[in-house]
Amino acid sequence: MVLALKAAAFALTGSVALLSDAAESVVNVGTALATWWALRVAARPPDDRHPWGHHKAEVVAAVGVGVLIVLSALLILREAWEAARAPLPLVAPWDGIAVNAAAGAVNGLWCLVLFRAARAARSPALRADARHLLADVASSAGVTAGVALAAVLGRGWIDPALAALVALNILWSGWRVLAESLAGLMDEAVPEDLRARLEAAIAEAGAGAVQAHDLRTRHAGAAAFMEFHLVVPGDWTVARAHALCDRIEAALRAEAPELRVTIHVEPEHKAKAPEDAIVI
Repeated sequence: MVLALKAAAFALTGSVALLSDAAESVVNVGTALATWWALRVAARPPDDRHPWGHHKAEVVAAVGVGVLIVLSALLILREAWEAARAPLPLVAPWDGIAVNAAAGAVNGLWCLVLFRAARAARSPALRADARHLLADVASSAGVTAGVALAAVLGRGWIDPALAALVALNILWSGWRVLAESLAGLMDEAVPEDLRARLEAAIAEAGAGAVQAHDLRTRHAGAAAFMEFHLVVPGDWTVARAHALCDRIEAALRAEAPELRVTIHVEPEHKAKAPEDAIVI
């Protein structure tokens, strides 16, 4: 619907700025399809070939979204350059402006829905899609205002200049999406505030153990992973150590329900210096 409205606005006016806005909506359709695919794949349970689950499908999709955004920006810049070399007068600008403004309003409402869904699901794919749509809403507002200015002043250069500004805005949005998504592919650690809460949960729930050390975390889509070594007294039975691990895992999941935990139990002679460990 939004794409059809923006295409109609371009057809009415012949504005390259409105064409750039419509081209961005084509990318929106592609990113929405990529996000839909990623969420379906990420929801699959672990299997023999993917024992850790399919969470990185969201990250892969977010990278694809970022690439699409950057490519669309480069194509719009090319169109703006061609239009700047041979500017054409606008036809029926006010009709096109009204249609484009309606498309922008629909996009704005949908953007709010996506941001709320991304926060609730902790989904990088949904967040990437929402950010791209937010950039589209902002550029649509700028384009609508700019085309109105071009119509009032009768300056042919304003239209391609607006298209170039739209492209630069889209390019910045695509770069941000790519940078954030690549961090997920590189197994970036969980945020520092979450790590601090997890360390506090280990210290509180691990009463009876000596220490925990070599703690590592990573995130993949909506899921997060943690592993660490837990040092217990040498005279403990396996059953006692296992019960303590269960208690710690429950405390960690209370802080982060999406967390997958691996604990390696060690005897006390494996303890490290206090500054290199979580003292319990």
